[in-house]
Amino acid sequence: MNAKQLLDRITMNPEVMVGKPTLRGLRITVEQILKALAGGLTTQEILEDYPELEPEDTQAVLLYAAELVGEEQVFEVGTGA
Repeated sequence: MNAKQLLDRITMNPEVMVGKPTLRGLRITVEQILKALAGGLTTQEILEDYPELEPEDTQAVLLYAAELVGEEQVFEVGTGA
């Protein structure tokens, strides 16, 4: 599955989870999966906890997060001296 196909799994709909990014329109947010991974759960454990997810969904979450971080811009803030 290529990057576009993975990112297409991330959906945003104002009527689902208040518009937060979710996986394939399900009520499972990107944030939930990222927090689960950060908390030490494995992909396999997440798939067991959320049987409606597919392995590609966790790949999509990580790619989506990487894309967001890649778009961040850092600006130097002057000291005002």
